[in-house]
Amino acid sequence: MDHQQSLSELRAQVDDINMQILELLSQRARIVSEIGKIHTAMGNAHYDPAREAEMLTRLQQANKGPFSNQTIQALFREIFRASLEMEEQQARAKIKVQRKSADERTIIQLPNGAVIGDGGFQLVAGPCAVESDEQMEEAAAALAARGVKIIRGMAFKPRTSPYEFQGMGETGLQIARRVADKYNMAITSEIMDASQIPMMMDYVDIFWVGARNMQNSFLLKALGKIDRPVILKRGLAATLEEFLYSAEYIVASGNPNVILIERGIRTFEKWTRNTLDIGGVAVLKLESHLPIIVDISHSAGRRDIAKPLARVAKASGADGLMVEVHPNPPVAMSDAKQQLSIPEFNALMDELVELA
Repeated sequence: MDHQQSLSELRAQVDDINMQILELLSQRARIVSEIGKIHTAMGNAHYDPAREAEMLTRLQQANKGPFSNQTIQALFREIFRASLEMEEQQARAKIKVQRKSADERTIIQLPNGAVIGDGGFQLVAGPCAVESDEQMEEAAAALAARGVKIIRGMAFKPRTSPYEFQGMGETGLQIARRVADKYNMAITSEIMDASQIPMMMDYVDIFWVGARNMQNSFLLKALGKIDRPVILKRGLAATLEEFLYSAEYIVASGNPNVILIERGIRTFEKWTRNTLDIGGVAVLKLESHLPIIVDISHSAGRRDIAKPLARVAKASGADGLMVEVHPNPPVAMSDAKQQLSIPEFNALMDELVELA
């Protein structure tokens, strides 16, 4: 037998073994898929490091060569990784917030005619917190003059320090409602606990879940049982997957009207308050049908880069922008460095008009 014939026969054996391996991998994938369904039903994580370590140990003990144990470990870890990715993709495909087709989108309409998610670019603006009638009146008048239809009316302010201004409570909501009604604006305000829902229903058009409460499943499920839209902010260290699963708590509980907010994530960078994840906005637009708006105030923590961030937000395909605006930022009782003055806000609006 010549070398060429031997080579052909050996290659044929390799091809046959490749097909056998492929069939075994497919069989393994089908079984892993069934395991993933059980994990999902039980609410368990798909990744089990103890189980993976146990399988690798058994494989290394059974290995008789010619591959080294390090090679066997590397090969099977790649198989495990692919299997885990398949399980997670299958689990995501079944959640309600996952986009099923390119044209699927959630469109949210508010009583005053404002629409979010229809392809337009909606603004949410206003002071960080309600401080007085005069402050809200001046802010609302300036916002309404530029066509803003959704105003922040924050009455409860979770702060890092318990000794800082915590908001005016229900009195603040009353002020915000009076001013919003005068200028035909919708109010969004942050809710801290499910027990506040009945009281806030009298004042709020959009409930706001802050970054600290993004993973408060009890609050999210409670908001899933009401008929008002919910703004959900991404947590400062949350992955995009965790963010969407938080939205799923609301939608799966019966309320489909969820608006996502990208507000920046915590990184090693210190020149901005957080790092605006604009790539995350683009990914979320692909992965989910929910509208998403970009918070350029909390992501930056500074007002001097508001205009370039607004341009980036609009270019990313986001459905809107959230920006804090105060009649007199230096004396604001919270987040003074990031709130725009009214002239600065008007300059920002001029920039957006030019982009349009």
